Amino acid sequence: MKLDVRFLFMAGCMGSSVYAQTSLTWQQIKERFEAANPSLKAAQASIAESRAGEITAHLRPNPDFTLTADGFQVAPNQGVWQPLSGVVLTPGTSYLVERGNKRNLRYDVAKQSTAVSATTYVDQERGLLFTLRNAFVQTLQAKAVLANAQENLAYWDRELEVSRTRFDAGDIAQVELNRLEAQRFQFESDLTSATVSLRTAKIQLRQFLNDTTPIDQFDIDGPFDYRGELMPLEAYRKAALESRPDLKAAAQNIELARLNHKLAVSNGAADVTVGGWYSRNASFSNPLANNTVGGNISIPLRINDRNQGEKARTQIDIGRNERLRDATQAQVLSDVDSAYETLASTQNLLRTRERYLKIAEDNRNTIQFSYQNGGASLLDYLDTEKALRDTRLAFINLVGSYLTTAAQMNQAVGREVIP
Repeated sequence: MKLDVRFLFMAGCMGSSVYAQTSLTWQQIKERFEAANPSLKAAQASIAESRAGEITAHLRPNPDFTLTADGFQVAPNQGVWQPLSGVVLTPGTSYLVERGNKRNLRYDVAKQSTAVSATTYVDQERGLLFTLRNAFVQTLQAKAVLANAQENLAYWDRELEVSRTRFDAGDIAQVELNRLEAQRFQFESDLTSATVSLRTAKIQLRQFLNDTTPIDQFDIDGPFDYRGELMPLEAYRKAALESRPDLKAAAQNIELARLNHKLAVSNGAADVTVGGWYSRNASFSNPLANNTVGGNISIPLRINDRNQGEKARTQIDIGRNERLRDATQAQVLSDVDSAYETLASTQNLLRTRERYLKIAEDNRNTIQFSYQNGGASLLDYLDTEKALRDTRLAFINLVGSYLTTAAQMNQAVGREVIP
């Protein structure tokens, strides 16, 4: 729903005519944020690290090479010391044969860990985008407040011109003109505060973009209004259950826990080490055979340690992650319900305040006309002017609250459902 209030329309037009800068839309701000924010860049590195872990998990065991030297002489032979004359070198190799599909299970665990890291990154981005959206809304709100302050000051300057003309004509006393002149200080003060607030909001928004553009050349643009209708609550709930990355990560953690349990069971199986050797040395059974080969196999006896502790721990971890998934789902629905109630309440207040804003403006115009024609006192006129100024400012702040709550709803759902 578009607002029929002039100062709100002025908010989107400020800046470019003064500083000749290009105003950035929300989509452009979002794209710059995703491309340059240091926190997001650091979070992306965790995904790359996890993918590197997949390589390690899928590696096969390295073979072992041994070289055995046997037959060193321990006494001189015929008076000549020859310690190496009877040495026999026996090279050999061995290889660990993993049983129970351990290698593939390790790889599955690593891939699932990468999937969890990727989803966790999306969830971190969701939180940062909510903070970014708040900064964007605060900047839009500051622009609207500044536009309102500028319009108020321009209006009051026109009133002062009329009052000075009336004073010159003897229609009002010097004291009344002085009070009207003094009232301008309040409008100047509002304008100064609004200017500082806008520059501060821009600085905070610019920080998220890791941008060093001068503040006078940095500006944004976007609608500063509210929508009249909301979807049914169940529609937002359903969208959140489908979209929330933290809920998806909770489900992925359950699958990861199951894979870890399978790996723990597999690690309970004994691995076999097979080996072989060669030696150029006569065997005891056949002295004429100089070349001999042999083999060996090593099987650990898993009598005491069959990985019982890890099997039990990973089984418990499955149940723990299932409970965490249920808790996350409850939190998701609670977030949506809270945002919906706040959003609906803010909308109702906006509709009421919009009517009050129209009443306050009509009141001010009526009293203004009466004062200029001698039918109302200066105090009445100043009171209605203050009431209109306060109502306008409250209305702007309420629109800002609505947009912040809309961003909260987008965060609760996990995607943009309210533009």
